Amino acid sequence: MKRAYIVTGYRTAVGKAGRGGFRFYRPDDLAADVIKHIMEQVPQLDKERIDDVIVGNATPEAEQGLNVGRMISLMGLNTDKVPGVTVNRYCSSGLETIAMASAKIEAGMADCIIAGGVESMSVMAMGGWRIVPNAKVAKENPTWYWGMGLTAEAVANQYGVSREEQDEFAVKSHAKAIDAIKNGRFKDEIVPVNVEHIFLDENEKRQVKNYVVDTDEGPRASTVEGLARLRPVFAADGTVTAGNASQTSDGAAFCLVMSEDMVKELNLEPVARLASYSVVGVEPRIMGIGPVDAIPKAIKQAGLSLNDISLFELNEAFASQSLAVIREAGLNPDIVNVNGGAIALGHPLGCTGAKLSVQMMNELKRRNEKYGIVTMCVGTGQGAAGVIEML
Repeated sequence: MKRAYIVTGYRTAVGKAGRGGFRFYRPDDLAADVIKHIMEQVPQLDKERIDDVIVGNATPEAEQGLNVGRMISLMGLNTDKVPGVTVNRYCSSGLETIAMASAKIEAGMADCIIAGGVESMSVMAMGGWRIVPNAKVAKENPTWYWGMGLTAEAVANQYGVSREEQDEFAVKSHAKAIDAIKNGRFKDEIVPVNVEHIFLDENEKRQVKNYVVDTDEGPRASTVEGLARLRPVFAADGTVTAGNASQTSDGAAFCLVMSEDMVKELNLEPVARLASYSVVGVEPRIMGIGPVDAIPKAIKQAGLSLNDISLFELNEAFASQSLAVIREAGLNPDIVNVNGGAIALGHPLGCTGAKLSVQMMNELKRRNEKYGIVTMCVGTGQGAAGVIEML
C-alpha cells in the first residue's frame, strides 16, 4: 500500500456571515484563492499532474452549486485538465475530502489531490434554499429533521450541561482565540484575500471598495455576566443562546495530498499524514454527541491510545455538545481547542474539517508534538474524527 502525505495546507481567515469581509465575495473565488496560494508554494508541481480537486461543501446550491468542486478546479488551476468533485457530509465535509484523497492515493488510484472545503453562509441560507422533508418520515421520526439548535438543547438536557457551564465555556473560547490572534499563531496558515466590492452609491454611481481580509473576524471579548443576559434561541425554557453557539461563517481551506513516490520525485518535505479517519452514526436527536464514538474508533484504527493524543480540535457547534463530548469521551479539557473553537472563530460548515486540520498541523508543529485529533458532530446524527500524525 502506498503512503499518502499532506505536503502543505492553508486556509482563509473566517468571515462573519452576512456582515463580514466576505459577505460580497463568492465561495468559488474564495476557494480558488487558497488553491492558487498552495500552487505558489510548490512551484515544482506541474498542475496537470494533479489527479483531482475534492471540495467539501454542506449546501451545494446556487453560488455553491454546479458541482462547485469542478468550478473551483477550473478557477484555481486555470486548466481544464484537472477534474473536480463536490462532497457533502455536512460539518465533516472538509475532513472527509482529505480522507478520500488519502484513501485514493493509498489505494494506488491517484498520486496528487487537492482536498478541502469551502462554505459561504453569506450567500446560502442555513440548510439550503428549499428544505423538503419526506412527509411520512417526518411524521414517524420528527427528530430526524430537527434543527441543530434543538439537538443542542437535547444534549444539554440528557447530559446535564447547565446554562452557566455553557456560557463559561463560550467565554473561554473567545479568550483563547483572542490570545491566539494577538500572538500571531494563525498568521502563517492564513491566505490574505483581496476583496473588491463593486456597488452603486446613493446617487447610483458605480463605486469600488478594496480591502484585505487576513484575520478571523469572530472573536470578541465577552463575560459570563454578559452572556447570561442573552435569551434562549431554540426553546423558551432552554439554555442554548447566540452566545454559546457557533457563529455562521464564510471560509475556505485546502491541503495538498501526495503519494510518497511523488513527494520523493519532487524533492518535497511533507508535514503530516492522516493516520486514520472514522465516521459513526448516532441518534439524530442528540447528533452533537457523535465525536464520543468517532474518537475511540479513529484512535483504534491508528493503533494508538488516548494518551498518545497531544491535542484535540473539537468543532464547537454548541457549548452544550462540546462539554458533553469532553466529559463522555474522557478528554483533558486543557488540550481541547487550545486556540479557541467555532463559538469564537466561526463554523463555515463544509470548510471546517479542512480548516481545523490546517490549524492542527500548525499547532502540533509549534509544540513539537506528534499526534492530534480533528473531530466534529455532524447533522442528522453522525460523528467524525481524524488522527493527524506529524512527520
